[in-house]
Amino acid sequence: MDLRPRRSALFLPASNPKALAKARELSADVVILDLEDAVAPEAKDAAREAAVQAVHEGGWGRRELVIRVNSLDSPWGAADLAAVAAAGPDAVLVPKVSDAAGLLAYDAALAGAPAATRLWTMIETCAVLPELGRLAALTASSRLAAFVLGTNDLAKDMHAQIKPGRAPFLPILTAAVCAARAHGLAVIDGVCNEFRDPRALTAEAQQGLEFGFDGKSLIHPDQIEPCNAVFSPSPAELDKARAIVAAFEDPEHAGQGAIRLEGMMVELLHLDQARRTLAVAAAIASDQPQARYTP
Repeated sequence: MDLRPRRSALFLPASNPKALAKARELSADVVILDLEDAVAPEAKDAAREAAVQAVHEGGWGRRELVIRVNSLDSPWGAADLAAVAAAGPDAVLVPKVSDAAGLLAYDAALAGAPAATRLWTMIETCAVLPELGRLAALTASSRLAAFVLGTNDLAKDMHAQIKPGRAPFLPILTAAVCAARAHGLAVIDGVCNEFRDPRALTAEAQQGLEFGFDGKSLIHPDQIEPCNAVFSPSPAELDKARAIVAAFEDPEHAGQGAIRLEGMMVELLHLDQARRTLAVAAAIASDQPQARYTP
């Protein structure tokens, strides 16, 4: 199974040339050039041209470059998708999807994109929540490769409040992770609005890690390093993972499905988790951030 670090996914308005130039020097795993919420209507066309130019210019290194387009039912969506498909970023992130048919419309609009260009979708409407399983299953027949939680739009749609602990959203976070994992999708947590409060960001990132997210979407460069730290395996976790792998590779334990290790019983499922932890760490450390592990 292939792994790619997506600990930090930074949204940047494609209409901001200084932000685009700086992004090539940041330690974010993913840079999302935004044509949608962060761009005023009068700047949409120029932002689209800038995003396409950013893809052609390259220089993104190990970072995954994603472009979030406007919705197909907006005045800019069709032009966005045509231009972005021709440019061929790593992925195209689409907004306001409510069902499988809506996602497939975006997939069809990307028919001319390079095969390597994937489709990511925001999970940000109440209507999509009962459809998460059917949506995730489209990975078998489309470009779909990732969910990105849009908690601000969900809060607006739900008339909910975003407070520490994010209580109204906990069932949604669980459902999104489960649907994604059932079909092999990456899944990225929503943004933390308190970008001047590193403690708030760290708390939300730790919560996202506990829920099983691959990483978190961000709105400010200052959030990158704390987020990367949370979603990177710690030295203690790596030591434990190495010990588990070594124990199962010991000829004394050949053929065993469960063994004693440091006062605990570890099973083959723990071996799988340990191998994944080591593969994630290897991908983070590599200039070519793609690793494989065998479940």
